[in-house]
Amino acid sequence: MARIQWPLRRGRPCVQVVLTLLAGGQPLVRTVLADTGAGSDRAGIALNLDEDDCLLCGLPLKLLRLGGAYAGSFPTYDLPVRLPALGFDQPLCAVGVPSVPAGFDGIACFGFLNRFTYGNFGDPSQFGLEC
Repeated sequence: MARIQWPLRRGRPCVQVVLTLLAGGQPLVRTVLADTGAGSDRAGIALNLDEDDCLLCGLPLKLLRLGGAYAGSFPTYDLPVRLPALGFDQPLCAVGVPSVPAGFDGIACFGFLNRFTYGNFGDPSQFGLEC
């Protein structure tokens, strides 16, 4: 099994994803908070990202009404998301939000994290994904 791990950021679990700019150029590496409480397995949302990143990297889909930490209607985007160390390269649905948690570039929702085996794998100072 392939595994990738990241040190906790601000004491919280995180994941680094790679986004591809629509106009080409250097890929964007974004560090997102790993939050299994964000969204459900049926929500279809993988990531909550700063709307500017979504505009740079994704194709607009539709407005989606959210409740919880982000309440209201927000645009969704079809984004190519990569985790090169795991060989993961898929288009995913992301929600463009006006603000993200301090110290992070967005949130990896349960719909994204649940595609992998995740956890600290015996090292409480790290968080990782495995497939």
